[in-house]
Amino acid sequence: MKINEKRPVGRATLKAGNSAASEAAPSDVAQIDGRVIKDTTSIMGIPEPELTPNVRTAIMALMGEVDKMRKEMRSVRERLRSAEALADHDALLPLLNRRAFVRELSTAMSYAKRYDTPLSLLYIDIDGFKAINDTYGHAAGDAVLNDVARKIIAHIRESDIAGRLGGDEFGIILPHAAEKSARAKASSISSVVSRDPVLLEGQSMGVTISIGAVMIGPDDEAESALARADKAMYTAKRFSRQAH
Repeated sequence: MKINEKRPVGRATLKAGNSAASEAAPSDVAQIDGRVIKDTTSIMGIPEPELTPNVRTAIMALMGEVDKMRKEMRSVRERLRSAEALADHDALLPLLNRRAFVRELSTAMSYAKRYDTPLSLLYIDIDGFKAINDTYGHAAGDAVLNDVARKIIAHIRESDIAGRLGGDEFGIILPHAAEKSARAKASSISSVVSRDPVLLEGQSMGVTISIGAVMIGPDDEAESALARADKAMYTAKRFSRQAH
């Protein structure tokens, strides 16, 4: 008999010695191993009355293995997502690392070019950071980096993207922001950092930063935009030194 053929369920398939039950039971119902089985009951699309006990056991075992594999695949996907998130973030600060930041910058540039929206970039450098490390030690330098990173995060929009570009340098992507808005944001962040000193072993240390702000053009690439912003940052740093 073919698998997809329906076998009539009659007295021959009923449990022996249960003639009264066979006479009372509907024609599409039978008892197998004490279980009530209907023609409409199926396993993997195959009517259960057509399955031998061994085949039924094998199919159920296979279904269990498939379910176990699905759970293992979900676990693997979750671990991969966690690993990707860790790979994108700086090892010390709650910011994107340079690789992830450049990737996000490229994506933002493509969006701005496609929809003709403004996009700006800030390049930040901590003034005198080497002297802080040399004078107070690397633990103090790490504390300054964390303080500046925390203040950056607290003073940008949810749509903005911040990252550590290396050493004491940071970047901020400002979607939908022209150069005037970017300069205003740079001034605001600079004021916040300089206004609130960093506490190191009970002593307060004043920290200042220099920021370059540029608006990204349609012909820019991610690295060329970063280079222009870096150059603007050094111009701002020289101007600040001359002013003092």
